[in-house]
Amino acid sequence: MGTSDKIINRWLVVVGAILIQLCLGAIYAWSVFTPYLTGKLPDPVNSFSFTKTQTQVIFSVGLAAFALVMVFAGKWQAKSGPRKVAMAGGIMLGLGYVLGGLLGQSFIAQVIFIGLIGGAGIGLGYVCPISVGMKWFPDKKGLITGLAVAGFGFGALIWMKLADNWGHLLENFGVLKVFLFYGIAFAVMVLVGSIWMVNPPEGWKPEGWVPPEPKKGKVVSAGDFKPSDMLRRPQFYGLWVMFIFSGMAGLMTIGIIKLFGIEALQERGGLPAEQASAIAGTAMAIFYSLANGIGRIIWGTVSDKIGRKISLFIMTLTQGIMMLLFYAMGGNQYLLYLGATIIGFNFGGNFALFPTATADFFGTKNVGQNYPWVFTAYGIGGIIGPIMAGSIRDILGGWLPAFVISGIACIVAAIIALTLKPPKPLVSNQ
Repeated sequence: MGTSDKIINRWLVVVGAILIQLCLGAIYAWSVFTPYLTGKLPDPVNSFSFTKTQTQVIFSVGLAAFALVMVFAGKWQAKSGPRKVAMAGGIMLGLGYVLGGLLGQSFIAQVIFIGLIGGAGIGLGYVCPISVGMKWFPDKKGLITGLAVAGFGFGALIWMKLADNWGHLLENFGVLKVFLFYGIAFAVMVLVGSIWMVNPPEGWKPEGWVPPEPKKGKVVSAGDFKPSDMLRRPQFYGLWVMFIFSGMAGLMTIGIIKLFGIEALQERGGLPAEQASAIAGTAMAIFYSLANGIGRIIWGTVSDKIGRKISLFIMTLTQGIMMLLFYAMGGNQYLLYLGATIIGFNFGGNFALFPTATADFFGTKNVGQNYPWVFTAYGIGGIIGPIMAGSIRDILGGWLPAFVISGIACIVAAIIALTLKPPKPLVSNQ
């Protein structure tokens, strides 16, 4: 029996989605490792001396592998079903971190194991909960997409705090042992969550839900847009550029917030290194990560009410303003917390708004194949943002230009949002 032949309680899909995404969100916990890899904080087992740029290269390679492999994952799940693809993602993610823990002493090894293999595992697993969730909840696309990806943000919180001041894993075991522990946990949790990654039967709809009336005339529904059709529409490129700019800002902040926070609190706040490290870690692990998860749910719910276009405009505009202000806020503990919260909240909105906007414009039927193409923008933003910031810091000695560039980019994204209109329906030849 195939993975779309049974009617299951559709809320089990949400449980499985959250369980999977909790593990995939580990990529956002990266900044907790960077002070140990640069030697800013001492590793109890190994001695690392990575440059700031190198730490961001590992992060960026992971983000790029995540985004690129997602295109393949969308095609694979359309042929073989989401369960197999999600399981493969869990195995690959776990394997990458286990190998990183066993063999990750060098920069190149971490690029390969944590970046390429781990990132590819995330790319395989990520699209499955989104696609499956939309098919089981056509009546609540924004809310369910937000819930399905909220685990990604909350996962970063859990894995960061376990490594830091909840579990003190980094202090007691060092970077490589933590990679090993996490890899085993990721594989087990994703495999369990994959059990519920099944599509509803063809033609299924929630009881009592009446789909919107299709437009009259010789047209097919938006659900018939295939990737080849979508890639010829300007709406795709509008969403894609917006996602590059908005994603770049949030991913840059994730990659550097602990290093930036420590330096700002020491140099401008006059705090000792240990206290600055604790505050910067809290800014990322609690305020940014928690807001990131909550933002996915709230932005998804709000967009169901006011529409994707106005939601995208508000999100990117406020993000641009915050990026321009955040450098000045970094030297004060409470302003650092406030800025991290707002940036994290808006960043989380990307992952509720862009998949649902893709479904609104190009249909739910093929969203599992279409959204990965939009999501390649995330990979590009993940390369540009963190590496740009790390390079600017290493070359110019400061972080300010990186925040200014990202802020302006987000404001440009807000302007693009105002120009978005639904694509013209495909004309049927029948």
